[in-house]
Amino acid sequence: MMNIDKPRDENKSEAMRKKSLGELGELIAIKTLVDLHFDKIRNVNDVHMNEPFVDIICQKETRKYIVSVKARNMYQLNGKINSRYNIGSNAYENAKKAEIKFQAVAYWMAIQFDIHHYSVFWGSLECLQGSKAIPIDKCESGDIGIKLVDRKRHYFDFTYFKNT
Repeated sequence: MMNIDKPRDENKSEAMRKKSLGELGELIAIKTLVDLHFDKIRNVNDVHMNEPFVDIICQKETRKYIVSVKARNMYQLNGKINSRYNIGSNAYENAKKAEIKFQAVAYWMAIQFDIHHYSVFWGSLECLQGSKAIPIDKCESGDIGIKLVDRKRHYFDFTYFKNT
């Protein structure tokens, strides 16, 4: 007898893996902000799941930020570098609404994971100049955003989070 539920189970498992990687990215983002002495850090998902564009709200001195966190594996399934992190087709519209709602400026954090390390990149939505993806290669070269964390060792069993 054929198991027609197997593809659905595989899709559900893959969705859970991606969701978990995103949650891990948000934890790393919060830790990075704490380490850099940001204040009033709040994970918006704790109050309202899936707020358009916004994952984290924080403040540095008098400037308030809304932050979209994008966590990805450094390598794609085919072994090539994952060089662009999509921010979503409506990111700019959603960010503009969120900037008004939260009285803050829109930024992004890209968290790049490999099996033993992670890096964190930070930039304004404005610096992407309308692009619908964060170009990690340009972040690495310093052309876009700022590298906040450079290949810091993590101690997670990363087997579950790897692309499959």
